[in-house]
Amino acid sequence: MHVPSIRTWVAAGALALICASPHPALAQQPSSSSSSAEATAKPAAPPPARASDVKSMNAIMHAVYDVISGPAGQARDWDRFRSLFLPGARLIAVQRDKQGADHALTLTPETFAEKAGPYMREHGFFERETHRSVDRYGAVAQVFSTYASRHAKSDAKPFQRGINSFQLYYDGHRWWVVTIYWQPERADLPIPRRYGG
Repeated sequence: MHVPSIRTWVAAGALALICASPHPALAQQPSSSSSSAEATAKPAAPPPARASDVKSMNAIMHAVYDVISGPAGQARDWDRFRSLFLPGARLIAVQRDKQGADHALTLTPETFAEKAGPYMREHGFFERETHRSVDRYGAVAQVFSTYASRHAKSDAKPFQRGINSFQLYYDGHRWWVVTIYWQPERADLPIPRRYGG
Protein backbone atom coordinates (compact mmCIF):
# COMPACT_ATOMS: atom_id res chain seq x y z
CA MET A 1 0.00 0.00 0.00
CA HIS A 2 2.38 2.38 -0.53
CA VAL A 3 1.01 5.68 0.43
CA PRO A 4 3.82 8.18 -0.32
CA SER A 5 4.30 9.92 2.87
CA ILE A 6 1.40 11.20 4.76
CA ARG A 7 3.48 14.25 4.96
CA THR A 8 4.21 13.94 1.28
CA TRP A 9 0.51 12.01 0.44
CA VAL A 10 -1.05 12.46 2.47
CA ALA A 11 1.43 12.20 -0.83
CA ALA A 12 2.29 8.94 -2.81
CA GLY A 13 1.97 4.82 -2.94
CA ALA A 14 -1.87 4.52 -1.42
CA LEU A 15 -1.51 1.87 0.26
CA ALA A 16 1.67 2.80 -1.20
CA LEU A 17 0.75 6.36 -1.01
CA ILE A 18 0.43 6.31 2.65
CA CYS A 19 3.46 4.33 3.01
CA ALA A 20 6.09 5.98 1.00
CA SER A 21 8.62 8.12 2.42
CA PRO A 22 6.23 9.14 4.29
CA HIS A 23 3.53 8.72 1.70
CA PRO A 24 3.07 11.88 -0.27
CA ALA A 25 -0.60 11.66 0.23
CA LEU A 26 -0.18 11.19 3.89
CA ALA A 27 2.76 13.44 4.17
CA GLN A 28 0.88 16.68 4.15
CA GLN A 29 -1.12 15.83 7.23
CA PRO A 30 -0.25 16.36 10.86
CA SER A 31 1.99 13.64 12.25
CA SER A 32 -0.44 12.79 15.02
CA SER A 33 -2.59 9.71 14.54
CA SER A 34 -6.33 9.65 14.84
CA SER A 35 -8.13 11.86 17.32
CA SER A 36 -9.26 10.55 20.69
CA ALA A 37 -12.87 10.95 19.59
CA GLU A 38 -12.22 8.78 16.54
CA ALA A 39 -10.42 6.22 18.67
CA THR A 40 -13.33 5.85 21.11
CA ALA A 41 -16.24 6.12 18.68
CA LYS A 42 -18.12 2.94 17.81
CA PRO A 43 -16.99 1.78 14.35
CA ALA A 44 -19.60 2.29 11.65
CA ALA A 45 -20.88 -0.75 9.78
CA PRO A 46 -19.21 -1.04 6.36
CA PRO A 47 -21.21 -0.90 3.12
CA PRO A 48 -22.30 -4.28 1.71
CA ALA A 49 -19.42 -6.00 -0.11
CA ARG A 50 -19.46 -7.52 -3.55
CA ALA A 51 -19.62 -11.27 -3.05
CA SER A 52 -16.85 -11.69 -5.62
CA ASP A 53 -14.53 -9.41 -3.60
CA VAL A 54 -14.73 -11.36 -0.34
CA LYS A 55 -15.31 -14.99 -1.34
CA SER A 56 -11.66 -16.00 -0.92
CA MET A 57 -8.34 -14.75 0.39
CA ASN A 58 -7.14 -14.21 -3.16
CA ALA A 59 -10.30 -12.27 -4.03
CA ILE A 60 -10.06 -9.80 -1.15
CA MET A 61 -6.35 -9.24 -1.75
CA HIS A 62 -7.05 -8.52 -5.42
CA ALA A 63 -9.92 -6.19 -4.47
CA VAL A 64 -7.74 -4.06 -2.18
CA TYR A 65 -5.16 -3.45 -4.90
CA ASP A 66 -7.78 -3.01 -7.61
CA VAL A 67 -9.90 -0.41 -5.80
CA ILE A 68 -7.01 1.95 -5.04
CA SER A 69 -5.56 1.78 -8.57
CA GLY A 70 -6.58 3.97 -11.48
CA PRO A 71 -5.58 6.81 -13.81
CA ALA A 72 -5.56 10.50 -12.99
CA GLY A 73 -9.05 11.99 -13.06
CA GLN A 74 -10.74 8.76 -11.97
CA ALA A 75 -12.44 8.78 -8.59
CA ARG A 76 -11.94 5.63 -6.56
CA ASP A 77 -14.91 3.59 -5.35
CA TRP A 78 -14.46 4.29 -1.65
CA ASP A 79 -17.63 2.42 -0.65
CA ARG A 80 -16.13 -0.68 -2.24
CA PHE A 81 -12.89 0.02 -0.34
CA ARG A 82 -14.74 0.38 3.00
CA SER A 83 -16.72 -2.80 2.37
CA LEU A 84 -13.53 -4.88 2.57
CA PHE A 85 -12.70 -3.88 6.16
CA LEU A 86 -13.92 -5.30 9.46
CA PRO A 87 -15.46 -2.62 11.72
CA GLY A 88 -12.61 -1.18 13.78
CA ALA A 89 -10.00 -2.07 11.15
CA ARG A 90 -6.83 0.01 10.81
CA LEU A 91 -4.26 0.95 8.17
CA ILE A 92 -0.80 1.61 9.59
CA ALA A 93 2.01 3.19 7.61
CA VAL A 94 5.60 3.17 8.82
CA GLN A 95 7.21 6.47 7.86
CA ARG A 96 10.73 7.76 8.37
CA ASP A 97 11.23 11.37 9.44
CA LYS A 98 14.06 13.73 8.46
CA GLN A 99 16.04 12.66 11.50
CA GLY A 100 15.97 9.03 10.38
CA ALA A 101 13.49 7.80 13.00
CA ASP A 102 10.59 5.52 12.06
CA HIS A 103 7.03 6.34 13.13
CA ALA A 104 3.78 4.40 12.76
CA LEU A 105 0.87 6.42 11.36
CA THR A 106 -2.50 4.83 12.17
CA LEU A 107 -5.60 5.48 10.07
CA THR A 108 -9.13 4.15 9.82
CA PRO A 109 -10.38 3.12 6.37
CA GLU A 110 -12.56 6.25 6.41
CA THR A 111 -9.63 8.54 7.22
CA PHE A 112 -7.51 6.86 4.57
CA ALA A 113 -10.22 7.50 1.97
CA GLU A 114 -10.53 11.15 3.00
CA LYS A 115 -6.78 11.78 2.87
CA ALA A 116 -5.88 9.64 -0.15
CA GLY A 117 -8.94 10.41 -2.27
CA PRO A 118 -7.95 13.88 -3.55
CA TYR A 119 -4.38 12.79 -4.33
CA MET A 120 -5.47 9.67 -6.17
CA ARG A 121 -8.01 11.59 -8.22
CA GLU A 122 -5.38 14.14 -9.25
CA HIS A 123 -2.54 11.69 -9.91
CA GLY A 124 -2.42 8.33 -11.62
CA PHE A 125 -1.68 5.52 -9.18
CA PHE A 126 -1.42 1.81 -9.85
CA GLU A 127 -0.30 -0.68 -7.24
CA ARG A 128 0.08 -4.40 -7.80
CA GLU A 129 1.22 -7.36 -5.78
CA THR A 130 4.48 -8.95 -6.92
CA HIS A 131 4.94 -11.63 -4.25
CA ARG A 132 2.87 -13.21 -1.47
CA SER A 133 3.78 -15.16 1.66
CA VAL A 134 0.86 -16.57 3.70
CA ASP A 135 0.52 -18.05 7.19
CA ARG A 136 -2.93 -19.20 8.29
CA TYR A 137 -4.42 -20.71 11.42
CA GLY A 138 -8.17 -21.30 11.30
CA ALA A 139 -9.98 -18.01 10.76
CA VAL A 140 -6.78 -15.95 11.07
CA ALA A 141 -4.40 -15.24 8.20
CA GLN A 142 -1.23 -13.16 8.04
CA VAL A 143 -0.09 -12.18 4.54
CA PHE A 144 3.16 -10.47 3.57
CA SER A 145 2.29 -8.91 0.22
CA THR A 146 5.14 -7.26 -1.68
CA TYR A 147 3.91 -4.36 -3.79
CA ALA A 148 5.11 -2.19 -6.66
CA SER A 149 3.58 1.26 -7.23
CA ARG A 150 3.47 3.12 -10.55
CA HIS A 151 1.91 6.37 -11.72
CA ALA A 152 0.80 4.67 -14.96
CA LYS A 153 0.35 1.02 -15.91
CA SER A 154 2.83 1.52 -18.74
CA ASP A 155 5.66 2.81 -16.50
CA ALA A 156 8.69 0.58 -16.95
CA LYS A 157 9.74 0.82 -13.32
CA PRO A 158 7.80 1.38 -10.11
CA PHE A 159 8.44 4.60 -8.21
CA GLN A 160 8.06 2.70 -4.94
CA ARG A 161 8.16 -0.87 -3.66
CA GLY A 162 7.51 -2.22 -0.20
CA ILE A 163 5.69 -4.82 1.86
CA ASN A 164 2.07 -4.70 2.99
CA SER A 165 1.39 -6.86 6.03
CA PHE A 166 -2.27 -7.89 5.85
CA GLN A 167 -4.14 -9.40 8.78
CA LEU A 168 -7.24 -11.13 7.43
CA TYR A 169 -10.23 -12.78 9.11
CA TYR A 170 -12.64 -15.39 7.75
CA ASP A 171 -16.00 -15.43 9.54
CA GLY A 172 -17.25 -18.59 7.87
CA HIS A 173 -19.03 -16.66 5.14
CA ARG A 174 -16.62 -14.01 3.87
CA TRP A 175 -13.11 -12.59 4.29
CA TRP A 176 -12.37 -9.28 6.04
CA VAL A 177 -9.32 -7.04 6.23
CA VAL A 178 -8.47 -6.40 9.88
CA THR A 179 -5.20 -4.50 9.41
CA ILE A 180 -2.92 -3.38 6.61
CA TYR A 181 0.47 -2.46 8.04
CA TRP A 182 3.18 -1.48 5.61
CA GLN A 183 6.67 -0.14 5.07
CA PRO A 184 8.28 1.11 1.84
CA GLU A 185 11.61 -0.18 0.61
CA ARG A 186 14.69 2.01 1.09
CA ALA A 187 18.25 1.76 -0.17
CA ASP A 188 19.34 0.65 3.29
CA LEU A 189 16.32 -1.65 3.70
CA PRO A 190 15.98 -3.77 0.54
CA ILE A 191 13.16 -6.30 0.23
CA PRO A 192 14.53 -9.77 1.14
CA ARG A 193 14.69 -12.41 -1.56
CA ARG A 194 12.23 -14.60 0.33
CA TYR A 195 9.64 -11.86 -0.17
CA GLY A 196 10.37 -11.36 -3.86
CA GLY A 197 13.19 -8.84 -3.55
